[in-house]
Amino acid sequence: MKARSMVFVLSAVCIFLAWKLAARPAQQPQVNETLTVGPVVASDTDIQLLRQDVRAQKQKLIAQNLPMNESEAVKFWEVYNRYSVDLRGIYDEKFRLIKQYQDTWGSMSDAEALIYTRRWLELDAQASELRSKYVLDVSNALPGKKAATFFQLDRRIGMMIELQIASQLPLALSQDKP
Repeated sequence: MKARSMVFVLSAVCIFLAWKLAARPAQQPQVNETLTVGPVVASDTDIQLLRQDVRAQKQKLIAQNLPMNESEAVKFWEVYNRYSVDLRGIYDEKFRLIKQYQDTWGSMSDAEALIYTRRWLELDAQASELRSKYVLDVSNALPGKKAATFFQLDRRIGMMIELQIASQLPLALSQDKP
């Protein structure tokens, strides 16, 4: 039952993300209906509100799917709050990178495209390193299976959000198409 509710809530978050990020000009030609070919237009305010909502939904999903007694919960949420602040810094940089991509899309050079790619991969590595850094802290707050469950939930939610964002970004080569 919890797994179904998690899938439902994550689907709702992804639909909401798609709705908020898909505000692009109607006159843009579509090369392929399954791939975004134009820059996504979303205001900074919309993105910040969306990110706040996603963080709240993520915390709610974790709480619903990670049973803890009171002692575990006190320790875990303290660690989770630190982790979230650290992770938010990485996502702040990702969103700056997305904004830069959006601003340069259409005139991006080959060199700029490679710089963008390298920086995105560096941020992915930083997120993985951060998770590794927090394994000890989370395992000090929760028994092994519960700690592993947290990281599974965190990763699943993160992957769904990343997939939704990536699906809204136009492919670099599509800027060269008429």
